[in-house]
Amino acid sequence: MAIKHVTRFGIQRKIVANMTTESWQNIPHVSYQYEPDVTEFVAEFKKFSAERNKEGSPTKITFNAVLLKAIAEAIEVDPMINAHMHYEKGLVRGKVTTFDNIDISVPWILPSGEMMTITMKDMGNKTLKEIAEYQADINRKLKNTNLTEALYSVSFHDTIEKLKRGHIIKALQRLYGANTNKRHRIQRLKGAEKKSYNAIPECDRITRDDLKQGTITVSNVGADTRGLNGEVAMLMVIPPQVCVIGIGSLQKRPVVITDENGEDKIVIRTLLPMNICFDHRALDFGEVRPFLTKMDEFFKNPGTILNDNA
Repeated sequence: MAIKHVTRFGIQRKIVANMTTESWQNIPHVSYQYEPDVTEFVAEFKKFSAERNKEGSPTKITFNAVLLKAIAEAIEVDPMINAHMHYEKGLVRGKVTTFDNIDISVPWILPSGEMMTITMKDMGNKTLKEIAEYQADINRKLKNTNLTEALYSVSFHDTIEKLKRGHIIKALQRLYGANTNKRHRIQRLKGAEKKSYNAIPECDRITRDDLKQGTITVSNVGADTRGLNGEVAMLMVIPPQVCVIGIGSLQKRPVVITDENGEDKIVIRTLLPMNICFDHRALDFGEVRPFLTKMDEFFKNPGTILNDNA
């Protein structure tokens, strides 16, 4: 077998590999496919967007921003999914800690095609306009951000924390893997380039504070699969989080509805495939249902979200 090319892991791929391994080895995942009818919701959003454009609003509110707003409000009525879990396998004991703040970890695709997970903080207390402004500010800061430098800062800090907690072997393995063997060493900025990068104010680039672990993850896979048939079937839960939500791309499908005469008929409707995946050690389906029920309410009454101080 002829080898075409060997690509060694950079820091982004190392972090993803480490997280996915820990997730799939330790977490019993439960995955639920949710396919709400968003026909009217999408139509109302298009009217809303056209009206804002006509008024010349400086803040563009995307469909993704609207979904994040709906998800944040639905999480507020279902705090059990906005949580971290600590479990001791040998002792068969654990605890689930819920949070007041809704800090949503959002995988972000960079112009280079690489991925960085950024945490959007305090989403439960933000208006639709503020969420859109938050997204725009992240995009602004990403233009000045070196992916390797930002992720190395997170990884190094996490390694130090492991040392403090007594996880010496794991911490030393990380340090050895990142700094030895030229073929696998993380290629960081040096000299004048590093000095120039560090001179960029932290308010103008992504820092470790933006990359801290959130309370729940929301991944808009649909943004990268737009125009394709299919849906996201399962995502990994990132420990210590207990839940991850995946958003697919809009799909037109035949649906059976009951008309005003009580007759069933087949019509073409717009559906939004979503996936909610959770850690079965921490949650049962009954603790996830309030979130889905609230999302149903928003999709049936889009004005609830679209009129929120936008």
